[in-house]
Amino acid sequence: MTRNWMIGLLAIAAAGVSSGAHADWTNKAEVGASFASGNSENESVNGAFVTKYAAEKWGHELGLAGNYGSDGNETTAQRWEFRGQTNYKFAAKAYAFGAARYEDDRFSAYDYQATMAGGLGYRFVDTDKTKFWVQGGPGYRYAKVNETGETEDGLIFRGDVGFDYQITETTKIVDRFLVETGSDNTYLQNDLGLEVTIAGALGLRVGYQVRHNTDVPDGVEKTDTLTTVGLLYETK
Repeated sequence: MTRNWMIGLLAIAAAGVSSGAHADWTNKAEVGASFASGNSENESVNGAFVTKYAAEKWGHELGLAGNYGSDGNETTAQRWEFRGQTNYKFAAKAYAFGAARYEDDRFSAYDYQATMAGGLGYRFVDTDKTKFWVQGGPGYRYAKVNETGETEDGLIFRGDVGFDYQITETTKIVDRFLVETGSDNTYLQNDLGLEVTIAGALGLRVGYQVRHNTDVPDGVEKTDTLTTVGLLYETK
C-alpha cells in the first residue's frame, strides 16, 4: 500500500514537471553529526537531501533524511524518512497540494508510519527575506506498532507551517512544523535550523528536531529530540 502511494505521488510530480514552463530547480544536501535523546541516547551521523522544482503554476518537492549510529557492536540509532509534495497554484498566494510521508524508525513506538494527505495552502508572506506559509487538509495514515506488530490505519488531519527569515546576507533561520492527528495517534514534528553560507554553495547548518507521538506503549518515550551539526551544499 505504501509503495503504491509513493508511486502515485511521483507520477503526479512527473506530470506537473512535463507541463511546466520557465521552471527552476534547487537542491540542498546536508551531512554531519547528530546527538539524540529520548528512545535512543547516542551520537551518530545524519544526512539529508531535498530537491525542489518550481514553475509558473506547479511546484514539487522530494526529500530524504537518515540518521544512523553504532557503538561498533550493535546499532544504536536507525531512522529514515521520505517525503514528497506537489503544489498547484490557483491564486496569487493560494494553492492546492498533495503530500506523502514515510518514516521508518527502529527505536520509536512505530516500526513505520506512512501518511498521505491533500488540501489547501496559503502563503501569507513570500519575499526574498521572509517566507511564511500554512497548509492543511484531510489524509490517511497506515502504521505498524513496534512492540506488538499490529497495524493501525485511519483518517487523519495533516497541517504544516513553514517559516524562513534571512537574518543577514549569509545567515538564515528556517522552521518547519508538522502535525498528523487521527483517532489512534497524533504525531508532531518541528525542525528548527540555522544556516550560514561559507562560500558560494557551501555552508554550515545547526538543527534541532523534536518528534512526539501521543499514544505509545508503556516504557516507550513519547518525545525524541535530535540535534545536528553539519555541512550544507545548496544549488539554486
